[in-house]
Amino acid sequence: MSAPNYRLVLPDSHIPTSWYNMAADIPGGLPAVLHPGTHQPVGPADLAPLFPMDLILQEVSQERYIPVPDEVREMYGIYRPTPLVRAVRLEKALDTPAHIYFKNESVSPSGSHKLNTAIAQAYYNKQAGVKRIATETGAGQWGSALAIAGAFFGIDIDVFMVKVSYFQKPYRRSVMQAYGASVTPSPSERTHAGRQILAKHPDSTGSLGIAISEAVEMAVSDPGTHYSLGSVLNHVLLHQTVIGQEAIEAMDEIGEYPDVVIGCVGGGSNFAGLAFPFIGKALAEGRKTRFVAVEPASCPSLTRGPYAYDFGDTVGLTPMVKMYTLGHDFVPAGIHAGGLRYHGMAPLISALVKRGIITPRAYDQNPCFAAAMLFARTEGILVAPETSHAVRAAVDEALDAKAKDEKRIIIFNLSGHGHFDMGAYDSYLSGQLQDYAISEEELAESLATLPQVAEPAGG
Repeated sequence: MSAPNYRLVLPDSHIPTSWYNMAADIPGGLPAVLHPGTHQPVGPADLAPLFPMDLILQEVSQERYIPVPDEVREMYGIYRPTPLVRAVRLEKALDTPAHIYFKNESVSPSGSHKLNTAIAQAYYNKQAGVKRIATETGAGQWGSALAIAGAFFGIDIDVFMVKVSYFQKPYRRSVMQAYGASVTPSPSERTHAGRQILAKHPDSTGSLGIAISEAVEMAVSDPGTHYSLGSVLNHVLLHQTVIGQEAIEAMDEIGEYPDVVIGCVGGGSNFAGLAFPFIGKALAEGRKTRFVAVEPASCPSLTRGPYAYDFGDTVGLTPMVKMYTLGHDFVPAGIHAGGLRYHGMAPLISALVKRGIITPRAYDQNPCFAAAMLFARTEGILVAPETSHAVRAAVDEALDAKAKDEKRIIIFNLSGHGHFDMGAYDSYLSGQLQDYAISEEELAESLATLPQVAEPAGG
C-alpha cells in the first residue's frame, strides 16, 4: 500500500447478491429452539403470528447462501458498499507495527449497521401484506433503522424504547419520530407485560428484555401487526453478512487479510455481520484468524453467563433458545451503550463461543470512551458508545502487537456513529461516567429464574 491513507469503496456492482448463512457451516449445528409453553421444538406455525413466512424459512434454513431480493439490493445501493478504511493516524499515534482497518457502517442513513436487516425485514413484511410492525430498541439505532425502512415501504412502525435510553438519548427518539414511527418508553402502561413490570418495579429503567416482551405482546394481540427484532435471531444476523462479504473483497483488493476480527456484542448482529463470512473462510480454508467479541463488563453474558436455555424476553413470551445468558430477569445498569444491554446472546454466536471459535472479552465503559476519544482525535469519527468497545479492543490488539514487535492485521466493525450520544461524552469528559460491576450475588439471583427444561437430543 503506497498511499499514506487508504479508504476503499467498492463499486455499486459489488453489493453482495446473497447473504451468507453461518448456520450451514457451524460445527455440530444448533440446539433446538423450544416453545415457551410446551418446551417442545418450535415449528414454522409457532412463529407465524410474529414473522412473515419468508423470514421464518430464513431462520431455519441450512442453505449456505440466500439470495438478496433485487428490491432490497437496490435500496442497499443508497449507502452500500460501505468504506473499508485503514486507520493510519491511529496506528501512528499508537506507534504500532499493526495495520488497523475498520468497516464504516456509520455512513448509512440511520448512522449504523442496523439498516441492513431493517430494509430486508420491512421488504418481506410488505410482501406479506403487513401494515404495522412492533419492535423494541435499546439505544435507538435499531428503532431509527426500522423507522426508515417502514417509511420506504409504507409500513407503520411502533417502537418500545428502553426507558433509560428514551431519556438519555432524546434525539434518537426524535429521529424515529421524524421518519414516522411512534415511540413509547418501556416499561409502559400500554401492555400487560409493561404493567406487570411497573407493578413490581415502579421506577424500572427498563431493559431490552422488557421492551421485547411489550413489542411481542402487541404483535400477538393484533392480527395486522407483526414483530421485528434487530439482533439475536438467525435471519437478522444473516442479513448483516453483507458487511463481512464486502470486507473480504475489499481486503483482497488491498492485498491483506486479517489476523484479528473484532466487533462489539449486545445481541450480536454487527459482530456477526463482519465476522461470519470470515469465520466461514476460516472453517473452510483452515485460516488462523482470531475472532474477538467485546461486551460491556456490566452486562457480561458471554464472559460470566452460563450456556443455557432461556427466554429472549423478560416476561417469557418468546421461544427459549440455548445461549449465553444472565437470566431473562436481569436488568443491566444504565450504561450509555444501550444497544449492548441485553441479557442474552445470539444462539449462533453462543454456539461458536462454546466451540472456542470466538473469544469473548469484557470492558468497563470508561476505558472504552478513552479509546473512542483517541479514535476521534486521530481518525475524526465520533463513534457510538457501543462501537467504542470494539475500538478499545482494536487499540489493545495494536498495543500488544507493538509489545511483541509483530505485524498484525486488525479489522473491526465501526457499527455506528455517536452523534446522538453526546450526553455520554459529556459525562466522560466531566469525569462523571461510572463503571458498573455486577456481583456474584446479583448474578446468582438472576440466574435462579432460568427455565428448567429437559435438554433435547443433540443440545
